[in-house]
Amino acid sequence: MKKLFKGMVAALMMLAALGAGAAEKGTADEAVAMVKKASEFLKKNGKEKAFAEFNNPKGQFIHKDLYIFAFGANGDGVELANGANVKLVGKNVLEMKDADGKYLIKDILALGMSKEGKGWVDYKWPNPSTGTVDGKRTYVERVDDVVLGCGIYK
Repeated sequence: MKKLFKGMVAALMMLAALGAGAAEKGTADEAVAMVKKASEFLKKNGKEKAFAEFNNPKGQFIHKDLYIFAFGANGDGVELANGANVKLVGKNVLEMKDADGKYLIKDILALGMSKEGKGWVDYKWPNPSTGTVDGKRTYVERVDDVVLGCGIYK
């Protein structure tokens, strides 16, 4: 997992150097709205079409520095969609840790699979806009057997 985290940090730093980090910061309200929009799209179009759209770098689920990611609500940790890094799709990232050693995917899935099925998870993550590891807050919501999320930098 350390290698995966370092690789993600390197990729995000490269994006920042290329100017991709110049995107405006999304807000908490925008993250929640994007998850709600993704939820409706998933319900209307099914998983295959929804995951393809969530993974589309020019699609409707990329806005400012916001993007949608998805996991199965079975707790296995296999990423089903990731609008920021499609290389993670199909990979088991359950053991992924943030900069402080927190198991962020386990926390995301635990919340998504809880009775409430939605809420916020806080962790530290590389920020492509600043090139530093910053606080990140991700809104998570379960839709049937899928956990959707969208995060903002603090």
